[in-house]
Amino acid sequence: MNSSDILNVWYEKNLVGKLWRNEVGVMGFEYDKKWLISGFQISYQIPLKNVKYEPAEGKAHSFFANLLPEEGARDNIVRELKIPNTDFDLLRKLGSECAGALSILPIEADQEDSFHYKELNKEQLKIIILRKGSHLQDISGEPLPRLSLAGAQEKCPIYYSNEKYYLPQGTSPSSHILKFEVPNYKNIPAYEYFLTQLAKTIEIPVVDCKLKKMGEIHYLLITRYDRVLTNGRIKRLHQEDFCQTLGISYRKKYEIDDGPKFLDCYKMLEKICTYPLKDQENLLKWQIFNFLAGNSDGHSKNISIIYKENKIELAPFYDLVCTRAIERISTKLAFSIDEKFEPSEIMLKDWLAFGKECKIKEQYLKKLIKEIATKLISNVDLVRKQFEEEHGPYPALQRVKIVINKTCSRILKEFIV
Repeated sequence: MNSSDILNVWYEKNLVGKLWRNEVGVMGFEYDKKWLISGFQISYQIPLKNVKYEPAEGKAHSFFANLLPEEGARDNIVRELKIPNTDFDLLRKLGSECAGALSILPIEADQEDSFHYKELNKEQLKIIILRKGSHLQDISGEPLPRLSLAGAQEKCPIYYSNEKYYLPQGTSPSSHILKFEVPNYKNIPAYEYFLTQLAKTIEIPVVDCKLKKMGEIHYLLITRYDRVLTNGRIKRLHQEDFCQTLGISYRKKYEIDDGPKFLDCYKMLEKICTYPLKDQENLLKWQIFNFLAGNSDGHSKNISIIYKENKIELAPFYDLVCTRAIERISTKLAFSIDEKFEPSEIMLKDWLAFGKECKIKEQYLKKLIKEIATKLISNVDLVRKQFEEEHGPYPALQRVKIVINKTCSRILKEFIV
């Protein structure tokens, strides 16, 4: 096998194993012998065993391909870097800084204990925001950082400290993510910030994020939950999203595309989490919130588990956007409620059937739905007031309020009948 068809997978300075591709580009993986003695499994689908996870099985390919950007974000990177649009070639270029703790490097490259950053001045930051994170080499003057973040939206990993922005150099870890406005959907950063703050009011664990503005352009500064500051240095934490955990392609992140159901994710928490009951409760609250708050894009790549302090737990939720306040975006839910995807068609009885399938007690589910709907109606104006006190008037939030009030009021009326 040619060395160009092999990549090393690292955790800090420890070799985890080797990733390779076959003649048709499908990837396989094998743990390193030393890692088998004292390491951890990188995925529920890839147990810590002395075996080769062959390309034909699909497990290794699915896990590693899910680390990559998707759709337009992926196309832009391929075009910018002038590389073949294959999962393996993208990992070779981008794999040193992924979601989670693993770094993926060419076999000739050493895993450095790197902590080097280039500070960005205001003009350089402006260029990054205007270019939505592309063409970083023009700014840093250094070889392109190898940075990979899954998802369809344009993002840029950075190191942020004391109100200053830095570009990671070499294999240095990032601490934050910049998320940018989407063409034709400029309100998405504001909507995501607003809904994230609203989710906090009903005690759903969410990422810490701030809405920033450069000129007339809004962007999000999101603290990475898979990074912690230890002794003045950023440490990577291992994580996997539920496409990885369930062993499916990112192309099947929606249930309607032959992807997993909510029940599949709910059951998986019981198998892998240290304290599954609390995590299952939070996942259920997230699904109810998505329905009531207008986020139809809560799919299986927007759920992750994180490995930390000798425990495995559900990660804070992210990518919370009131998609139903945005025209030209599908209103269908990522996870159905009793086989129904259209929110306007979903009644309380459908939720109760959904709960029965998940073995959730009816009275508990009804109580939770009623509580969340009531709180959202009460809190939406308060959160908007706080938003506009900090960021100024934002009329587009009225669309979000209408979606939330309409859905919550409709479902609450069923409790009166």
